[in-house]
Amino acid sequence: MELLDKLKILTDAAKFDVACTSSGVKRDGKKGALGNTVADGICHSFASDGRCISLLKVLMTNVCVYDCKYCVNRASQDVERAAFTPRELADLTIGFYRRNYIEGLFLSSSVIKNPDYTCERMIETLALLRGDEYNFNGYIHVKAIPGADPRLLTQLGYLADRMSINIELPSEEGLKRLAPDKTKTSIFKPMGMITDKIEENSYDVVKYRHTPKFVPAGQSTQMIIGATPDTDYKILNLTEGLYQKYSLKRVFFSAYVPVSENKLLPALDTKPPLLREHRLYQADWLLRFYGFHAAELLDAEHPNFNPLVDPKCSWALAHLDQFPIEVNTASREMLLRVPGIGVKSTMRIIQARRMGRLDFEGLRKIGVVLKRAQYFILCSGKMVEGLKVTPDGVLRALISEQGQRDLIERKYEQLSFFDKDQSPVLHREVLKCLTQ
Repeated sequence: MELLDKLKILTDAAKFDVACTSSGVKRDGKKGALGNTVADGICHSFASDGRCISLLKVLMTNVCVYDCKYCVNRASQDVERAAFTPRELADLTIGFYRRNYIEGLFLSSSVIKNPDYTCERMIETLALLRGDEYNFNGYIHVKAIPGADPRLLTQLGYLADRMSINIELPSEEGLKRLAPDKTKTSIFKPMGMITDKIEENSYDVVKYRHTPKFVPAGQSTQMIIGATPDTDYKILNLTEGLYQKYSLKRVFFSAYVPVSENKLLPALDTKPPLLREHRLYQADWLLRFYGFHAAELLDAEHPNFNPLVDPKCSWALAHLDQFPIEVNTASREMLLRVPGIGVKSTMRIIQARRMGRLDFEGLRKIGVVLKRAQYFILCSGKMVEGLKVTPDGVLRALISEQGQRDLIERKYEQLSFFDKDQSPVLHREVLKCLTQ
């Protein structure tokens, strides 16, 4: 098979892996080395200076011995198969990097033969990139293979900047039904090993100057939303537990995209639950940066998020007895719980009120979204003039302000080297990466 055909197949097959995350690692360029890592941004994300950072997202192979019912690459699926050799993939990555198409690599793989064999091929690829031939110093995110030998995963971790192990589904029952070849133990055991190794390495780096770094950008995971009947309550509690137990950098949520017909799966004409995915990401943000706990946002009686308003607004509406608060005296914890006031604007409020009392115009200049915040705050003991606050009225206003915008589901896809309308010039450039 031609290398160009492999690239088409294996970049398309990788589109279901979520990779839009900040790198979390800073490694400057150095003499004699190719590339560098940029803190705060890779792959369709944005660096701290506003630049969009891209990486090549590709599978090592889509040949798989597993038969997960939700997966487009499962063993029983009739799709065209391909596999890169480690040399082909290393050369391809460097070719795209030198032409400024990418600044890093996101490498995943189906399981070919067995987990150990797959992991060995990924190690060989990364070793070629990091070795003396290319001395690639750029960002690499690699998907660890559940079930692989811990020694192989350790080797992989010393070559990559970030590792991730996909949980796949939110419950063990879902795994048994839809991915019988995978188990909860095979996923969480290596996740725990990576966590322990990162902690151990952090001490070694301090004690010994030239200690190689193990997964310096940490680890993440991904779970599919909508393939099973698991509630948002279950998903969010699992997410919180993962952060606490494994110190993950990110938990990603991937709206289920129907790719095959099976009585255990949603119908083929089912739309991906993009809005539900969006609400879970908003709740995840509240867990990580706003001091919320999963049990505050949902419970057994209310197991799913309101699609019409974001989780923070939903919580505030359910706790109107705690509002309004006085912005000139309220604690940082309470300011963070006000809809329309974010982490940065909270910091600015605290700094500004040391110099004098704030009014609503001052809050607007600071960056507070008053369309939402005005229902929950006081300035010098007063609300916005003429504003009437009732539970129903606030709900209607918040729905009007954000609900319709969030309900518009656009089609988002990863960028492709092979768009139908691509120019002949671009096509020739891609071929150069494959042949020179």
